[in-house]
Amino acid sequence: ETGMDIPNVNTLIIDNADYLGLSQLYQLRGRIGRSNKVSFAYLTYEKDKMLSEVADKRLKAIKEFTEFGSGFKIAMRDLEIRGSGNILGSEQHGHMLAIGYDLYVKFLERAVREIQGKQLEEDIETSVDLNVDGYIPSSFIENEEQKIEIYKKIAAADNKNDILDVTEEIIDRFGNIPIQVDNLLKISYIKSLCKKLHIKTITQAGNTVNIEMTKTNDLSQDIIEFLIKNYFEKISFVGTNEPTIKYKLDSLEQMKILKELEKFLEILNNFKAGITAVEEKHE
Repeated sequence: ETGMDIPNVNTLIIDNADYLGLSQLYQLRGRIGRSNKVSFAYLTYEKDKMLSEVADKRLKAIKEFTEFGSGFKIAMRDLEIRGSGNILGSEQHGHMLAIGYDLYVKFLERAVREIQGKQLEEDIETSVDLNVDGYIPSSFIENEEQKIEIYKKIAAADNKNDILDVTEEIIDRFGNIPIQVDNLLKISYIKSLCKKLHIKTITQAGNTVNIEMTKTNDLSQDIIEFLIKNYFEKISFVGTNEPTIKYKLDSLEQMKILKELEKFLEILNNFKAGITAVEEKHE
C-alpha cells in the first residue's frame, strides 16, 4: 500500500475493491497521480453483486474525497463507518453512524464529566422561529446522505469556532455557500448562545422578537439593569414564570435580523459571563 513511488504510472485498477478497507483504498489510490499527469483509479467489484452497506459507504467515500489533503476527511468517515469503540466501558466495539462523529464526541465529553462528578449543564433545546430562510437547497447539495451529514454537523456546532470549522468544510467540499445555508449556520450559532443563556424559545412577530427564558433566575437584577440602560428603546419585559424579553428589530431584512440578534445575544452572554466570573471569584 505504501512506499511505491512511480511518477509515470497514471492508471490504477483495483479488483474486488469492496473487500478492502477505506484506508487501504485511500493508500492504494495514492500510488498514482504523483506527477503532473492526469491519473485514473478504477475500483471494481463483481457484476450484479449486492454490496453490503459498509462496503457501499466505503466506495462512496473514496469516490467523494478526491482532492489533495483528503486524508483527515477519509479518516473521519472511516471512523463514522466502523465506529470508534466503547472508550469508557469494557466493550471494545461501537457504532456512531446514526449520530455522526461530532455529536458522538459531545456525548463522550458529557459521559466523562459525569464520571468525574462534575456538574452537568442543563441540556437545553432552543426553538428558533424567525422569518428567515435557513436550509440546504438541493441545488447546492444533491446527495441526500451528504445533506443529512451536513445538517448534523451544523446542529452539533456548540460555539463560533465550531461554526467556522463547519463553514470551511462546506466551502471546501461543495463550493461557495448560498444565502440559505449561511442563514442556517447563523441560526445554529444563535442557538448555541441561547443554550448558554438558558433561552427556551425565540419567535418573531413582525418587527418584534420574543426571547423566552427557561428559569426566572436567568434574568437577575444586574442583567435587567444592564438591558434597560443599554437597550431602553428596544426592549420590554413580560414577567411570568418563564420571563420573556421583547426585542424590537431595526430591520426585517433576513441577514440583518440574524446579525442584529446575534450581536445582542453575544453582548448579553458576555455580560452574564462577567457576572458569573465575579461571583465565582467572591466564593
